[in-house]
Amino acid sequence: MLDRSTIWPYQDGEPGEFYYQRYAHPAGVEAERMLGELEGGHALLFPSGSAATTALLLMLLEPGKTVALADDAYYGTSVLVRLLERWGLRLVEFAQTGVPPQDADLVWVEAPSNPLLTMPDFEAAAAHPAPVVCDSTAATPVYLRPLERGADFVLHSATKFLGGHHDVLLGAVVSKQREDHERLLELRSRTGIVAAPDAAWLLNRSLKTLSVRVERQTATATELARRLEGHPAVERVRYPGFGGLMSFDVTGGADAARRVETSTKLIKNATSLGGVESVLETRGRWEPGRVPENLVRLSVGLEDVDTLWEDVEQGLDA
Repeated sequence: MLDRSTIWPYQDGEPGEFYYQRYAHPAGVEAERMLGELEGGHALLFPSGSAATTALLLMLLEPGKTVALADDAYYGTSVLVRLLERWGLRLVEFAQTGVPPQDADLVWVEAPSNPLLTMPDFEAAAAHPAPVVCDSTAATPVYLRPLERGADFVLHSATKFLGGHHDVLLGAVVSKQREDHERLLELRSRTGIVAAPDAAWLLNRSLKTLSVRVERQTATATELARRLEGHPAVERVRYPGFGGLMSFDVTGGADAARRVETSTKLIKNATSLGGVESVLETRGRWEPGRVPENLVRLSVGLEDVDTLWEDVEQGLDA
C-alpha cells in the first residue's frame, strides 16, 4: 500500500512508529526491511545513489580524513569526494585488485567496477583497519553479499538493477552493525536526505522480481560476451561472469565506437544501466582519459538474446 502522508496522528498522546515522513514512512520501512534481509544487514534508503554516498561520507568522516577509493570505481564517486575536499576530505585512489593504502581512514571499493568490471581484493580490503564500503550496484545481493566478505557497508544506486525499470531514482546503504545504522539514520533524519514514498513503493515492487531479472540478464550477457569475443570488430570484452553489465572496446577508435552506439535499433543509446530494456553508450564523453575512448558500455535487459545480438552485430558491422 502506498501511503503519501507526511504526518500520522499520535497514539494515546505519543508518537507511534510513523509520525513525520522525514523520519520514516511505511513504504520506505518495508523496502528497507526487504533489502536488509537480502544483504544480511540494516538498510536505509536515500533519494539517489549520490545522496547515499554523501550521507555515508558525512557520517563516517571529518575534516582531515582520507578516502581510499578504487581508481576504476564509478567516476561520479571520485567527483563527489573531490567536491567535498573543500570541507577537508582527502582523496587517494588505488588499484582495488591490490592493497589499500595504509593511511586511509575509509576504504571504498566497487564490485564489479563500472565500466571496467574489475573485482576488488576483498581479503586485502577487510584486513585494513579502516571501515570498508563496497558499492555493489552492478552485482546486487543475488550475486554478492559484501558484508559476508568483510565490508562494513554496502552501497547501491538502487536506480539501477534493484529498481530495474528505469523509473525510480533511489540509493541505499546497508550497514553491518546496528550502531552504524542508527548513526546514519540520525544524520538522514536531521539533514532530510530522505527517499519519498512513491520511489520506495516502486522499489518494493522491483525487489520481488530481482532474482528472476538478474538471472535472466546474466544468462543473456554471458552469451553476448562469448559472441563479442569472437567478433573481428571487437578488441576486448570486459565481463565478470555475472550480472547484466559489460563493456567492450571497438576496433577503430572513438569514431568506430560512436558509430556502434548510434547504429543500434532495439538497444537504446542512453546512459544508466540495470533496466529491463537494454541500453548502451560510449563512456569517453563522461570519462575522457579515464576509460578507453573506444569503450562501449552495454547494460543487458530482458530481450531475446538472438534479437539483441543481431542488433549489436549490425552496429559493429556499421
